[in-house]
Amino acid sequence: MRLSANERRRRWAEYLARLDDLMVRSSPRKADGSRDIDLGSMTITKRAALYVRVSTDDQSVDSQIQELHKIAAGRGWQIVETYSDAGTSGTKRRDQRPGLNRMLKDASSGRFDVVMAFAIEWLGRSLLDLLGTFQHLEACKTDVFIDKQAIDTTTPMGRLLFHITGAFAEFERALVISRVKAGLTRARKEGKRLGRPPMPPHKERAICKALERGDKGIPEIAAEYGVGSGTVQRIKAAMSI
Repeated sequence: MRLSANERRRRWAEYLARLDDLMVRSSPRKADGSRDIDLGSMTITKRAALYVRVSTDDQSVDSQIQELHKIAAGRGWQIVETYSDAGTSGTKRRDQRPGLNRMLKDASSGRFDVVMAFAIEWLGRSLLDLLGTFQHLEACKTDVFIDKQAIDTTTPMGRLLFHITGAFAEFERALVISRVKAGLTRARKEGKRLGRPPMPPHKERAICKALERGDKGIPEIAAEYGVGSGTVQRIKAAMSI
């Protein structure tokens, strides 16, 4: 049976609590009744990845990297990789931001335990975009630390804020979907045609003749008549029926 994310976190918290209790019980008492716990052999270093970004080429990511390095050193985290999108606008999609794209792919392979960023807007161009990034990292069991907004999912309070942000993003997504559906319904009632306009018959006949001649490939025919290759392929498939 596959456990939910909440159930996995609950069991992990219980395990850590039992481990802490075991370490306390196994430590010798001092004269005042207190105990010294030697964590030297039990230290688990988190592997951290930095994600930094600037919007223009004349800006530098060095200050972000230095600040995040200080924070990581203070927490005992080991930085294993730095991902950068220099001169990249935050309005671009994930596939247009190679640093972010590579970071999310490496998270899937478990290369690090926590992603560190200076500001939350570095990770997404909108609340919905952030939700997708956060959900991906959560599925990869990767924590998130954001300095400017004080988000740290390695702590209980940080995880709570993380889930509240996700709830707002889900609400925004539901609103967008509802508005789109309402708009489509209204357009249909008004008799408006949805989707692309139909291809003029004379252009479709010309494409058919070009395909019958066979002296040009599909990309060349598509470029000549100003249509997509998929459109030419669709016409060719219809001709063979």
